[in-house]
Amino acid sequence: MKLNDLVPNPGSKKERKRVGRGIAAGQGKTAGRGTKGQGSRSGEGGHLYRQGGNLPFYRRLPFMRGEGFTPPNQVEYNEVNLDQIAAAFQANAEVTPETLQAAHLLRDPRNPIVVLGRGDINVALKVRVQRVSQGARAKIEAAGGSVELID
Repeated sequence: MKLNDLVPNPGSKKERKRVGRGIAAGQGKTAGRGTKGQGSRSGEGGHLYRQGGNLPFYRRLPFMRGEGFTPPNQVEYNEVNLDQIAAAFQANAEVTPETLQAAHLLRDPRNPIVVLGRGDINVALKVRVQRVSQGARAKIEAAGGSVELID
């Protein structure tokens, strides 16, 4: 078998339909768009500002509440896991927002920090952050460290 013997499976490739190329092509004249009306015009449909008499989407948006919309007062945390802390800090180190920022573990330093329990830690650390999950607190204290919550 040679490279020039390779062909795609029958029926797997399909020729593109060339519409609007005359009567003989089978899709001439109206090119499958019917006659007249919005659907027959170029650039029809999909306009954000026109919804056939309904209140347009962009005018409805600020008032829509409920599922699918982000709560306006939601607190966004910097999530830091134990395996990241274990890789970045030595034994008896103090883990604070400043040291975490220096270690490049924060996405946005203005947001509060939550320590989550993914991974293991086997060195004693003094952790001072805004929130700690129960699993992370148990692992830190089991390793001989301490957890203090700050504002």
